[in-house]
Amino acid sequence: MFHFFVKPSQIQGRDIIITGSDVNHIKNVLRMRPGEELSVSNGADGKEYRCGIEEFREESVLCRLRFVKEDGLELPSKIYLFQGLPKADKMELIIQKAVELGVYEVIPVAAKRSVVKLEEKKAAVKQARWQGIAEAAAKQSKRRVIPQVHTVMSMKEAVGYAAGMDIRLIPYELAEGMGRTKELIASIAPGQTVAVFIGPEGGFEEKEIQEAMAAGIMPVTMGRRILRTETAGLTMLGWIMYQLEE
Repeated sequence: MFHFFVKPSQIQGRDIIITGSDVNHIKNVLRMRPGEELSVSNGADGKEYRCGIEEFREESVLCRLRFVKEDGLELPSKIYLFQGLPKADKMELIIQKAVELGVYEVIPVAAKRSVVKLEEKKAAVKQARWQGIAEAAAKQSKRRVIPQVHTVMSMKEAVGYAAGMDIRLIPYELAEGMGRTKELIASIAPGQTVAVFIGPEGGFEEKEIQEAMAAGIMPVTMGRRILRTETAGLTMLGWIMYQLEE
């Protein structure tokens, strides 16, 4: 079953109108035909709209609603991944897999040890590409929302953005007590917001850890082995997903 996203305004009673690049994808890549079924979400109400292709138009595909699924595929808590900018194309992999694991937002963080330094113009281009990757991953995993990928923040901005979240964790190689990590993850309740801070290659600097702790972000250990930046965040998200899935 192929899945697509539309704006709420594109769902008009029983008529659902798909526009944009998805039109070419449906027509010429997937080669779908009238009568075939697909699913649609509007990214706002958490529902999946099952519909059949009614008509191909020049710049749109008209679909007719068959039924609505409201079985709640999204995690019951919103997870925010604050990811220190990694080298090369690792960010693309991290975003793709984080979306599959149920993340709600991804916030790239320009940490002190981030090798990548993005100028404002390049950062905007990167952010647009990252958002496209998030959308593709949301379609593939049949998410009901497209997670937002923010523009790059400084560590100070990131800490401020996370200030009102219920549980805030920062894996730190000098933290001890795996039991504490397990307790914090087990304490996450449906409806809470969770921030996870992951450092770039080389981790966060001590000053950044202190800044986070001063703001109430809790340092935790992820075990006795040192994980790569592209592994650490996905591991933490996997643990949280396991805890929250019904």
